[in-house]
Amino acid sequence: MRQRISYALGAFGHDIYYATLSTYFMIFVTKAMFTGAPKDVQAKMIALVTTLVVGIRLIEIVFDPIIGSVIDNTKTKWGKFRPWLCIGGTVSAICLAMLFTNFFGLATSNQTAFTIVFIIVFIILDCTYSFKDIAFWSIIPALSEDSAERGKLATFARFASSLGANGTTLAVVPIVSFFTLMITGHSGEAASGWFAFGLIAAIIYGVTSWIAALGTKEEDSALRKQNEKTSIKDVFGALAKNDQLMWLALAYILFAIGYVATTAVLMLYFQYVIGNIAAFSIVGVVSAICGIIAVPLFPVITKIISRKYVYAIGIVSMLIGYLLFSVGSASLLAVIIIGLVFFYFPYQLIFLSVLMTISDAVEYGQWKNGVRNEAVTLSLRPLLDKIAGALSNGIVGFISVACGMIGNAQAGDITSKGILAFKMYAFYLPAALMIISCIIFLLKIKLTEKRHAEIVKELEASLGE
Repeated sequence: MRQRISYALGAFGHDIYYATLSTYFMIFVTKAMFTGAPKDVQAKMIALVTTLVVGIRLIEIVFDPIIGSVIDNTKTKWGKFRPWLCIGGTVSAICLAMLFTNFFGLATSNQTAFTIVFIIVFIILDCTYSFKDIAFWSIIPALSEDSAERGKLATFARFASSLGANGTTLAVVPIVSFFTLMITGHSGEAASGWFAFGLIAAIIYGVTSWIAALGTKEEDSALRKQNEKTSIKDVFGALAKNDQLMWLALAYILFAIGYVATTAVLMLYFQYVIGNIAAFSIVGVVSAICGIIAVPLFPVITKIISRKYVYAIGIVSMLIGYLLFSVGSASLLAVIIIGLVFFYFPYQLIFLSVLMTISDAVEYGQWKNGVRNEAVTLSLRPLLDKIAGALSNGIVGFISVACGMIGNAQAGDITSKGILAFKMYAFYLPAALMIISCIIFLLKIKLTEKRHAEIVKELEASLGE
């Protein structure tokens, strides 16, 4: 239980960080980082930062399997995962706090110097976060080889991460507004308030990274000892030969892109389309309640139906949510709230279905290829989430500029054409991606809970355990 709680606290801080970086950092960029500069300069610099963030994150993603290999080849008395939780968590926390500044005025006074410093800080952040992110989610198979216990660990973790991510959504506006008023004496969402928010998120993330490292312990077993040193060539070979992992990756990346394309701009939806930014806190409340209810239900539901059907039913629910979002308005706030329930309730169930299938793919790959690659295999999900997160940064920047949702713009300034374009990118296209994802998952994923149990028995028999 100590291990489950420690790991859950790590997940709590981890998702605060992810939500802060993938969504609210770009909101800060579009609203406050370049305050004081002319509007045309603001648009130019927002586009520059958006391009840099997306570009750096997408380039770094290529190295994630190699980072997984480095972690797999790490040997310390703490194991191979926990040192990276501490190192990666500490450095990336410091960098996150730095991002929520204007870099000592360089953002508006010296664009060249700002660009250089920003690139350096963001590259360090992205690399160290990758080590921590991959180590954190890859440690599950090392904590237990039993699928049921892995499910419990993951359930504890997703319960806490749901609180972290949704709590961030709930708290962002009050925190930014409170510190803006306290520091500047004026209401609103100024740069000083955003820095306070970023600093709080960074501290929580850094502290919980250490809690996860100190409160967990990696198991020694015959299955884990069959872990040869992995070369760079072997890294990509291990991924490519694991057919179940590859199909799952395709299904999940389509889902994840669709999901973040919506969640990344919900704040803009409430502020500019609905015209009620204060109501945005409802998103945090609804998503938190949905997570609290849905996550503990996962082990119960998967005893009745396969993870495959949990995934499919969840997608159908989210499509209903999209329909309600598209017809919602300021006078139909109840419709939007119902849409939020349909959208957020299945998310944690879908995520857990994917996470458990990827975890089971460790033994599937070992059974099929003869080599166990824990971090390399588990690095795939964080890699896919980072692709989605990078694209979400780009989506926020693109929609903000394309629809005129930057600086001091008000809801009344947005044209009907702009609102239609917003719904197209935020609701309709993501819904299409989710439908394709569901079809792939249903038709191509054969690694069920039953099949995984059979594979583990075969491996244990062959290894003489």
